[in-house]
Parts: sequence; structure tokens; C-alpha cells
Amino acid sequence: MQVITVHTDYKVLYEDVTLQFEALQVKYEALQQEVVHLKKMIFGSRHERFIPTENNPIQLALNIQADQIAQCSIIDAKKISYTRITTEVNKTKVHPGRMKLPEHLERREIIIEPQEDTTHCKKIGEEITEELEYEPGNLYVNKIVRPKYARPNNGGIATAPMIERPLPKAIAGAGLLAQIVIDKYVDHLPLYRQMERFKREDIIIPYSTITDWVSGTCKLIEPLYEALKRMVLKSDYLHADESPLKVLDKDKKGTTHRGYYWVYHNSVLRLVIFEYQPGRGKEHPEKILKDFKGYLQTDGYPGYDFLKQKKDVTVLNCMAHARRMFYDALANDKSRAEYALQQFGLLYDIERKAVQLSMTADEVKQLRQNEAVPVLQSLGQWMQQEYLKLPPKSALAQALQYSIARWEALSIYTTNGKLNIDNNPVENSIRPVAIGRKNYLFAGSHDAAQRSAMLYSLLGTCKLHNINPFVWLRDVLKRLPEHPINRIDELLPQNWKPLQK
Repeated sequence: MQVITVHTDYKVLYEDVTLQFEALQVKYEALQQEVVHLKKMIFGSRHERFIPTENNPIQLALNIQADQIAQCSIIDAKKISYTRITTEVNKTKVHPGRMKLPEHLERREIIIEPQEDTTHCKKIGEEITEELEYEPGNLYVNKIVRPKYARPNNGGIATAPMIERPLPKAIAGAGLLAQIVIDKYVDHLPLYRQMERFKREDIIIPYSTITDWVSGTCKLIEPLYEALKRMVLKSDYLHADESPLKVLDKDKKGTTHRGYYWVYHNSVLRLVIFEYQPGRGKEHPEKILKDFKGYLQTDGYPGYDFLKQKKDVTVLNCMAHARRMFYDALANDKSRAEYALQQFGLLYDIERKAVQLSMTADEVKQLRQNEAVPVLQSLGQWMQQEYLKLPPKSALAQALQYSIARWEALSIYTTNGKLNIDNNPVENSIRPVAIGRKNYLFAGSHDAAQRSAMLYSLLGTCKLHNINPFVWLRDVLKRLPEHPINRIDELLPQNWKPLQK
């Protein structure tokens, strides 16, 4: 009987098992980080406030030699001097008393006389108490009466011409149309809930009617939207971002289509436009930005990379997105993530200083060159060194990879004082859309989505200029039917002036 001897190389076997274990450990940490992130999205707070801990070991033990620092003209970010502007707070709180009610509110006087006989008493004063009260918004009817007169000698009938109305065939006036639009697109109240509110006032408005009113309003303000769009696209500095939207599509039974609002924001002139597109492909910004020249700030989405090939366009990225990835990696690698967040904090301290001192664009540029550039150089070198020490799929490694690949685009803001450190201005303009989605869930069609984009653009620009959107829209709807098209820019929110009564 022949005996077969099998020689096992335990060293090779051990190394294989070790490699498998390390791979599983990396996968486990990645899944654990994903669970933490999902829990935060569902249950946690959305703020990203970071309070640094004292004596971060990473901060005290960088692998950057003194000669390297001198050669690269890099200085330790902790040694950079910056001024934090603070306001002295009085520790003793003084109660402000009852809130003073605005003088423009109607006062309805209620006089309460004493129950006793005051016939022979002399009035020496009065106690006044003001109470803020509310009545539901009143619907009323404009009864337009045009008398008819017979001219003498059978000269026919004289009557006044009918006044121009926003929607001539609709019973809704400019104020009602404006309120319906504001309720949905500013206060996020779906149309069917508005219908229920009208029912409580014994006013029955069919859903098809109210949607026709909104559609007709959008058709009326379309020239305004196009004028705003032209003005925004002439800018030499834009923020860009995209936001998804569910849309009913007759070709997709039982489900919805995922469309996108493409948003372009001018933070200098405070203008914003939304454009709906059925997808997120690069062909959409290629079309609308084909003539754009200047600075375009994005979150790093590759759909805008075609602009990097144009010599008259500079693409810069968003520091808030880079910072956010390190905040999300705190549970994965606390010490390294904290160090990165501290350095990002220095950069934002510099921006706050510029705002608090009301600096000009040239002064902001000089401040950034003196204080932000050294921080960016030091932090960028640290990121490249630390990335080589980490498993590629870990949360912190992915945060480092994101920033390293975009570091030049993240640093461009220091070369021009009018540029922003991040893309937050456009993200703030998108926020009402995110809230609205939770209430009305989806758009009824692709055309309805674009009509919504028009309203979000004009009402969003009102917000950027601190204009009451209802007052603006009601006034504009009254004036548009007779307003010259070649002077349409006069009615844009940033140019609008109400008619003098």
C-alpha cells in the first residue's frame, strides 16, 4: 500500500488567512461606517458642528520635516495668526418685556367700562392692553360693474372697456392666484390641502380648475423667467448644483421618473434660476452653458468637467463638500478626521473675519493669500502623506481621495476675492425644493416640473432680495397683461418697484 505524504506550507497558509482577514476587516469597517451614516440620515441631526478636542496626537506628530516645510514654503497651520471677531455679551439678561406689535396692523378698539356707575367720576387715564388676533384669510368677490349708456340720436351704446385681468377666462383674481402659488412653492402646501381649506369657507374649487390656474399663471410669467435666465447666464461667476425630483410619466406605469432641477446661482447679484431636465447627463449643462465665460463653482460632479477644456472658464469646487466627508469619517478614524476638521475650521474662521470686517474683494483676496494659502498648502501635503497609510476603502481614505483629486479646484477661491469658499449659496436656494418634495411628493408631468422650476426661480430671487413674494407676484400679475415686453426686466424681483398709489 502506497502512502501519499502531503506537505502543508503553514507559513503560506497563515499569510493567505491573514490577507483574507484584513480584507474582511476593511469591508467590516466600511459597512459599519455605512450603517452609522444611514442612522444619522434617518434619526440624527443634520448639522455638522465640530468642536475640536485638545491635544490631537495627529496634529502634534506630523511626518513633515522642517527642511520640507522650508522648501515648500509651508508653515504649520497652527502658527497662523488670525483675528476672531467676537461681540461682548452682557451676562445680566434684561427682560425685554412684551413684544411691541407693528404699527401698520389694524387696531380694533374694544372699550370695557367699569360695572359701577361713573356718571359723576372724572376720567384720569386708561389702561391699554394689546392682543394679537387672527382671522382666516377672507375670500371676497370683486363685482365689476360697467354701466351702459344709450347715446342720443341713436348713436349707439357707451360702456367702459373691461379691465385687463391675469387670466381673462378664470374667476380668480391676481391676489388669489398669487396666494395659491405662494402657499405651494413658498409655504409648501399642496394644492389638494388648499382645496380643503377653501371647502371650509364653502368654496368648492375642482382640482382640475386650480391646476389650470397655476398653469395659466406660469404661462403668464414665462417672459419674466426667460429674462431672468438670460441675466443669470450672462454672469461671470455662477454656482451650479442639481436636485432630484420624482415626476409622473405616462410611459412608466406604476412608478415615477427621476428628473432633476439644474440650478444656477449668482451670489454676487443674488439671482437664481432652476431648469428642469429629465436626466443628469452632461448634455444638459453643455446646452445651457455653451456661451458661459468665467468662474463656475460645483460640488465636483463630473457632468461639468467638459468646461475644464474651455480656456475662458475656470471650474472651482466646494470646500463644504470636502469637509463633510471628514465629518462623516469621524467614527472611522477620529484623530485624523478631527485634525482635518480643525484645519477646515481655520479656513472658515478667515472667511468669517472677512465678513465681519466688511472687506472689499481686493482685501479679501489679500487676506486669503496671507492666511488661507499656507493652511491649504500644509493641509494638502498632510492629506497626501496620510492617504498612503490607510486602507483605500475606508471612510477616511475616501475623504482624502476626494479632496486630493480636487485640491487645486478647492483652492482656486483664494485667487479672487469675489469667489466663495463653498457652494452653499446654491444649496440654500435648493432647500425649499427639498422641503416641498416631502409635501407634494412628485410633479404631475415633465411640463409641470418645468413650470415649477420657473416659479422656484422667481420666488427664490425674491427671497434673495428680501422681497415679500406675495406682494411682488400679485402686483406683477396685475401689470403683466398690459406691460410692454421690451421692458419686461423692470418687473424682475431685483428691479421691481411697486406702483405708487
